[in-house]
Amino acid sequence: MSKKALTNTISILGCGWLGLPLAASLVQQGYTVKGSVTQAEKLELLSQKGITPFQVQITDTSITSNDLAGFLESEILIINIPPSRRDDVVFYHQAQIKLLLAEILKSPVKQVLFISSTSVYPDLNQEVTELENTLPSKESGKALLAVEKMLRSNVHLMTTVVRFAGLVGYDRIPGRFLAGKKNVENGNAPINVIHQDDCIALISGIIQQQAWGEIFNACADNHPTRREFYTQAAAKAGLELPTFADTADPRFKIINSEKIKQRLNYSFRYPDPLGLL
Repeated sequence: MSKKALTNTISILGCGWLGLPLAASLVQQGYTVKGSVTQAEKLELLSQKGITPFQVQITDTSITSNDLAGFLESEILIINIPPSRRDDVVFYHQAQIKLLLAEILKSPVKQVLFISSTSVYPDLNQEVTELENTLPSKESGKALLAVEKMLRSNVHLMTTVVRFAGLVGYDRIPGRFLAGKKNVENGNAPINVIHQDDCIALISGIIQQQAWGEIFNACADNHPTRREFYTQAAAKAGLELPTFADTADPRFKIINSEKIKQRLNYSFRYPDPLGLL
């Protein structure tokens, strides 16, 4: 593939709930997009959307692929594989990315966009920015933070990290999350969510504006309480309303996204979580 063609080619590792519509959007914007799935039966779905399909499966000890070198023949790689739900997630996720990184360094990839999460921040009962360096409390957050550091410290790559808040939109209907549950804790805590459309627009903006070597938070501007949001969400969906325990002191964090808004000159399409219900 010529260098000119490479600059217009993007590989997306993980074409699931976010990766698939992201890939389809980038195709519509004129990019050549390579996408990966772990199951062979999903390859055809990618082809139907104009995405060049690859099967890639990464464990802590091996990478299985029908053509890993072909998949990585791009200048931009988006890594969108969340940590697995397992007891050894911190070790396992780092081992996965170490194997992947060794292959990336053999490829033409120059820029990496790593999809992370605001779970890298513990509940500090305050607003948090990208400068916050308190260690995560969740194991998944510890895994993500370790991988962020691994990728960003590699001098051969320009890595940007996007820490998304809770993902909502389309088939992820918030009303289902807590419907009918009783005595839910932390009802007075402010929530942090982001709509799928905003995720895709922000990723596109990073690519278009060459915003490499950065860490960005990405979360809707407004932060209603869990009680307010999930009660309204269940009501709008026609589901049984949750009830909440009377907790005097909520545990929370408020994600500040001013950096990405200013850097990309971006306004959220869904700034108010209550407005997307």
